[in-house]
Amino acid sequence: MAIGLNNLRAPEGSTHKKKRVGRGPGSGLGKTAGRGNKGQKSRSGYSAKIGFEGGQMPLQRRLPKRGFTNIFKKQWIEVSLATLERSFEANEEVTPELMHQRGVIAKGHRDVVVLGTGDVTKALRISAHRFTKSAREKIEAAGGGATLITKAPAGE
Repeated sequence: MAIGLNNLRAPEGSTHKKKRVGRGPGSGLGKTAGRGNKGQKSRSGYSAKIGFEGGQMPLQRRLPKRGFTNIFKKQWIEVSLATLERSFEANEEVTPELMHQRGVIAKGHRDVVVLGTGDVTKALRISAHRFTKSAREKIEAAGGGATLITKAPAGE
């Protein structure tokens, strides 16, 4: 057989006929169409509410609740020195935008914090929103620089 898009076929046994429910007793899905006898689930228009357990106290209401989630919590994108060492050349200006372009961080609406994990041998000029004490010491020891990015207050 000739090769081409017009000759493509599904592998043997991978496709099945659609179940045609309610089409007579010979089909195996006649009469009640696989819904069983009587009850709410057998009726048309039935849709269960998520979490509804037939009047029994739902699981999410039976379990004890503890603590709270602070919706104003500051969330950071963490970057280690080892990652920056691998991803950038010596004397390069490293910014969050450049980190995103190189695939070091995912672009998000979060600030970047540089962690002191790993060693840095290149003199990198890194700009970030926060540095750990060990990260700043290692960057400066390698001859690089750590610049803090500060956001301008709203309205300016």
